[in-house]
Amino acid sequence: MSGEVAQARPPTWLTDLAGRVPTIPGERFSRFLPPPEGGRRQSAVLVLFGPGVHDPTDPEATTVVITERAHTMRAHAGQPAFPGGGVEPGDQDAAGTALREAHEEVGLDPASVDVLAELPTLHIPVSSYDVTPVLAWWRRAEPQALWAKDPREVARVLQPEVATLTDPQQRFWVRHPSGFLGPAWEVDGLLVWGFTAGVLDRVLDLAGLGVPWPDAPTRDLAL
Repeated sequence: MSGEVAQARPPTWLTDLAGRVPTIPGERFSRFLPPPEGGRRQSAVLVLFGPGVHDPTDPEATTVVITERAHTMRAHAGQPAFPGGGVEPGDQDAAGTALREAHEEVGLDPASVDVLAELPTLHIPVSSYDVTPVLAWWRRAEPQALWAKDPREVARVLQPEVATLTDPQQRFWVRHPSGFLGPAWEVDGLLVWGFTAGVLDRVLDLAGLGVPWPDAPTRDLAL
């Protein structure tokens, strides 16, 4: 199967969420919002959903793209991330930044992506970065269309199914030595936690896909 897929439209829950984004207060996404003076650098990440890897025509098999950062990086080595990075002078907006970075990092063809909405800009205190998550839909079927194009930044690309991420049996909490407690998943041997897991958790919950997981265990984060 080549480029475009039969089920090219995003699932209804995704388009409905995108339409409601302007009415959702930033506090619903995170308690870490940019300070009045802004962070020391602006950046954007691509929260990219796409058709199922094994059955692109099944809307229940929708996936999301997550990367494992290169283990040689000086900061956040080996940790989960969305494709993205810092704003550069030629970028027109947050979507432009996210798409450019995704092309550089994982070989994503920007022409195969429908940008749906820019989520509220969030602040990462530890790095003082202001990050704008860009919600998007990817119309490509082939999993091999994405790869670790820049091995200096990306170790591998993962595409977990949304159905797995909303399964209460797959959910747990991680506790950072600082006391931070946040949602997490284990995806193909990668611990998905921190900023990436927090954004995913909020997006899925606000899209109406969240399922209660009161009995989820807590794991201490080993750094």
